[in-house]
Amino acid sequence: MFSISDIKTGKKIVLDDEPYSVISHEHSKTGRAGAVLRTKLKNLKNGAVQEKTFQGSDKVKEADISKSKAQFLYAEENGFVFMDNETFDQFNISKESLGETTNYLTEGLEVTLLNFNGIPINIELPVKVILEVTDAPPGLKGDTQSGGDKLVTTETGLQVTTPLFVETGDKIVINTERNQYVSKHQE
Repeated sequence: MFSISDIKTGKKIVLDDEPYSVISHEHSKTGRAGAVLRTKLKNLKNGAVQEKTFQGSDKVKEADISKSKAQFLYAEENGFVFMDNETFDQFNISKESLGETTNYLTEGLEVTLLNFNGIPINIELPVKVILEVTDAPPGLKGDTQSGGDKLVTTETGLQVTTPLFVETGDKIVINTERNQYVSKHQE
């Protein structure tokens, strides 16, 4: 158990027997009212985001989250199938739990698996992934009025802004934390 002063962005905590990740936190103290901590929390099992205010005397338990490596295999109707790199166990994680991370999943991608009490509940993506461009409008020569950028679609359906020279069939490097084009992938 730890006090609210130990709650920081990125910390994993347990609330109502569910694991949460702290997305943001803000301490405030007003007059005699005592300290409060306003947080935004993401449920690691189902992806739901909620706001929670902690009072100065509140205590929270750190979530028992272990990490391991896993590989994305394929998508199914009711979720996404991964394989643990050490045990070779296959398991399914729901689309709701994964949320926006599904935009970066390609067959064979190695991810970090988050396990709560030994059960796989979610993943962390690598900072950079390589995706193939499946639809790119032609970049017109001299078309720099819009800043020399265009919106392309990748193999996963993710849309990202790239420079004009990116074409359909190119492989590009995307920063998963900022959802930004980094560079063309050189094979």
